[in-house]
Formats: sequence, structure tokens, C-alpha cells
Amino acid sequence: MKINEFLDAARAGIVTVTFKKINSEEIRVMPCTLNSDILKENGIEISINKISDDSDHLVCFAMDKKAWRSFRVNTVIEWSIGEPEEKVSNKGSDS
Repeated sequence: MKINEFLDAARAGIVTVTFKKINSEEIRVMPCTLNSDILKENGIEISINKISDDSDHLVCFAMDKKAWRSFRVNTVIEWSIGEPEEKVSNKGSDS
């Protein structure tokens, strides 16, 4: 997974990340964002300003849960730009 590409896309708008949950191994499809305008529309006045590109965990605001969520980079199956029904896949992009 190219973390910088994911973070740039999440800062620009909504992305969908598909990953395997650690505890249950359930597959989670999560529309999420780091976009400050979208966060403000959802009543969130804080934003994540710095995430290291070598981090093993990422945090995003989950649009479906209306809450902050994190996931491990090594559990990501794929991610894409947009919400699940409109996504442009980045599967296999240096996963």
C-alpha cells in the first residue's frame, strides 16, 4: 500500500478502504476521510495534520460510523477513491 497516495486521496475527499479486522478477521469496507471540509460538515472541528508515511497504523474518520477509526496498514486488501458504489480501485497498487 502506498501510504502517501492513500493519505493524499483521504485529505482530498472520501476514500474506501477494505481491510481485515484484527480480532475477528472480518472483512471491513470503510468509507472514510481526512478532508477538513467534510469533517466540519460532520461536526468535527479537529483534523489529523501529520501521519508518518512509514506508520503501521492509519486513522481516518469513518463516514458510516461517524467516528474516528484506525486500521493496520498490513491488513489492507485494497483502497479506492470515492464511496463504495463509486470507487476507482487501487487494488494491486504496490499493496
